[in-house]
Amino acid sequence: MRKIKKLLIIRFSSIGDIVLTTPIVRCLKKQRPDIELHYLTKESNAQILENNPYLDRIIHLKGSLNETIRALKKEKYDIVIDLHKNLRSLIIRYSLLKPFYSYPTLRFKKWLMVKFKINLLPKEHIVDRYFLSVKPIGIENDNLGLDYFISDEDLVALKTLPFNFESGYIVFVVGGKHKTKQIPTNILIELCNRINYPVILLGDNSDKEKANIIMDNSKESSIINACGIYNLNQSAALIKYSKGVITPDSGLMHIASAMDKNIISLWGNTTPAFGMSPYMSKLSKSKVYIIENLTLKCRPCHRLGYNKCPKKHFLCMNSINVDEILNIVSSWEKDKN
Repeated sequence: MRKIKKLLIIRFSSIGDIVLTTPIVRCLKKQRPDIELHYLTKESNAQILENNPYLDRIIHLKGSLNETIRALKKEKYDIVIDLHKNLRSLIIRYSLLKPFYSYPTLRFKKWLMVKFKINLLPKEHIVDRYFLSVKPIGIENDNLGLDYFISDEDLVALKTLPFNFESGYIVFVVGGKHKTKQIPTNILIELCNRINYPVILLGDNSDKEKANIIMDNSKESSIINACGIYNLNQSAALIKYSKGVITPDSGLMHIASAMDKNIISLWGNTTPAFGMSPYMSKLSKSKVYIIENLTLKCRPCHRLGYNKCPKKHFLCMNSINVDEILNIVSSWEKDKN
């Protein structure tokens, strides 16, 4: 086995993609505790990893790429694990002149799926594909799922919420990076009006307006609009204490997986076949439900997403059966989560 003293992992973005790399971080450190482990990511995403005990250092990608490369060269890495695999990561790994490993991105197969609906994609999660990058150095998947660590100062005290939330609440993820991934406002309003649990609406500042519309059109008073109120780690804490999460394909969905929560995952223009569905520990007793419209010939229409539906009907999300979701939530009554 190669003698490795210091190793660099590269993943710049985004929230969910970085969370999906955490099994690699954990397994590397646990199986090779002698390795000094560094992680290169965008400065804006460093908070995702700042409390991770398996990392020795987080390096921020900021300023010019040349400036970052100069700083990385001083670290004298023995090996680079590229989990982003784009032009910038390619430039960095070649500039460092060190051995590197990566993983199959399946871009061509995803293109075939989007363009011609030809599915040649392996039935393999991206986390398992990530592990191909560390297989050459003897690292194996422990199958314990994703990690997300929260500092004590970001643990939102339940006593700060209305008293009826202490007996259990559901998190609704309002936003998403692309509009064609997001749950429609009318669906969220109907869920709020019919669900038997208090609800916390989660998202960032850009989701505030949508959440306000949901609040204004909901009869139920036990709803908190937390969009833009809490930082990412505090939002993760609210997920941690919840009964379960109703979410589109989003970063918060992957955080919910890391928190081992019950998850109802709603899929719009993308598909779980791309390998990005909720990834749970083999020991998990939580339940994951995937809801997607498999009858539409236009799905998937993009491997990432659009600002609006190319067909103008957005049936992938507008056809969601609210009764199906409510029936699933009612089954959580018997679960101790």
